[in-house]
Amino acid sequence: MNDPSQSPLPDDPQTPDPISTTRSKWRNPVWWLKEIATIVVLFSVITLALDWWQSRDMPNGNVPQTILTTLSGDTIDLATASKNEPVVLYFWATWCPACKFVTPTVDWLSGSYKVVSIAMTSGNRDRVAGYLRSHDISFETVNDEQGRLGNTWGIRSTPTIVIVKEGEITAITTGITTPPGLLARLWLP
Repeated sequence: MNDPSQSPLPDDPQTPDPISTTRSKWRNPVWWLKEIATIVVLFSVITLALDWWQSRDMPNGNVPQTILTTLSGDTIDLATASKNEPVVLYFWATWCPACKFVTPTVDWLSGSYKVVSIAMTSGNRDRVAGYLRSHDISFETVNDEQGRLGNTWGIRSTPTIVIVKEGEITAITTGITTPPGLLARLWLP
């Protein structure tokens, strides 16, 4: 049988009330900061691991020598275009659900940075141009109707964003990203 002198009674003032302990913890800003920091760290580690996994077959270092032709007929050499300012290379598709969230951010970014997008397996030239018009998207777009350019670059998922600075690939991210995430990749060395 249990010895009553060794177990605290529920009405004993020395016994902490688990409900009030939980409530006071939730009101403590330090506790919230620790929780938020933990979530941010976990999210960052998972994101970096996914980016590494998705981009493992992609080129790194010097950008592959590729001359791209946009829907408007302009030609772009990524190595040359990235000499004075970073270039955001955006692989996406009209059928990609995650691209619907990322494309507005990339389009917003195109007001301040050079953006070249690659529309992968999204149909013929007219279909892609119509999609861009109907969604009021203004960045330069290359139509990769057969997905050959995406295969050359080792793209495993859309959206994929590659940051090119001075002819070198400096960052790669896949999946949904935010404006601060993109800006950080552009600003960091």
